[in-house]
Amino acid sequence: MNALLARSTPPQTARLALLGTGTVGTAFVTRYQALRAGGAQLPALQWLANSRTTLACTADPAESLEQVRSAPQRTVGALPWSHADTLRAGDVVVDATASDLVAAEHAPWVARGVHVVTANKLGQGAQLERAQQIHRGCTDTGAVYGDSATVGAGLPLLSSLRALVEGGDRIHRIEGVLSGSLAWLFNRYDGRQPFSVAVREAVAAGYTEPDPREDLSGEDVRRKLLILARACGLAMDASQVQVTSLVPAGLAALSLAEALAQLELLDAGIHARWRQAEDAGRRLRFIGCIERGTAHVGVQALPVDHPLALGAGTDNRVAIHSDRYREQPLLIQGPGAGAEVTAAALLDDVLRIARTSIGVGR
Repeated sequence: MNALLARSTPPQTARLALLGTGTVGTAFVTRYQALRAGGAQLPALQWLANSRTTLACTADPAESLEQVRSAPQRTVGALPWSHADTLRAGDVVVDATASDLVAAEHAPWVARGVHVVTANKLGQGAQLERAQQIHRGCTDTGAVYGDSATVGAGLPLLSSLRALVEGGDRIHRIEGVLSGSLAWLFNRYDGRQPFSVAVREAVAAGYTEPDPREDLSGEDVRRKLLILARACGLAMDASQVQVTSLVPAGLAALSLAEALAQLELLDAGIHARWRQAEDAGRRLRFIGCIERGTAHVGVQALPVDHPLALGAGTDNRVAIHSDRYREQPLLIQGPGAGAEVTAAALLDDVLRIARTSIGVGR
């Protein structure tokens, strides 16, 4: 793919490009406008792009967003943002997509000095080589990779882990409810209605990935565990994460449209596990855990008073066990899904870059 290439010449004024105009991208534009109206010093929003088109944002961002969202579907040809005006060092790209093709551009962008802010877990949470390339690019050019929206939707999880490691602490185990969508589903499900009903509600609310099987299969949590492991300095590969999926083989084999129409294939298996846990006085929670260089993801039946069984709604609850927190783990909790909190996390990273790296507002 022809990338949005960065020039070698220094930028005159930092500019902002938003890739992805779904629920998160839309919430980003809304919050961006509110922050600007309140006096926040943010780079000018120069481009909006989705899989249909790229638009120079010369009018009101909300009007430009509507034009991009209403553009006709593309069936062939290069991704439209590959034809946008040239990015240059110091500009900021916000990736609000779930696209692997976009994530593949993160390393080339930072290698050219373009800052990247992302909710897309396929940059740091996919191939180890890609994550290492991103790290090298940032080290070489000073570009910032803002990834606080990739795990915990902006909770101070990655920042806390990195601060502990930089302070000399040794991390022994990280475990928790890392999927806001699955937290919501298992908090919601009480056996009275089919599990598939709750899944459709989560999709409609924007809690899941565009394909809810990404969440239900455990792949989303696998990526988050890889991001956490790599933040701790562990060169962990995806093959080292053992995942037990909730998606039956028959549902996994379908196209997205077919799968959304046949979510009832989930119901019998989930209900049987829920009944077994209920009879034992336990609660089902979808847990990810890293310990001693290995990791696993899957449903566990926890005692009702277990710290990871508490919480409500889309809450993520993550326990960090380390030298410093040996007797009692550091517990970080808060909403882990939703377009608004994710967009807020993206803009927090943009603001941080604006204040510390590109001098906006100084």
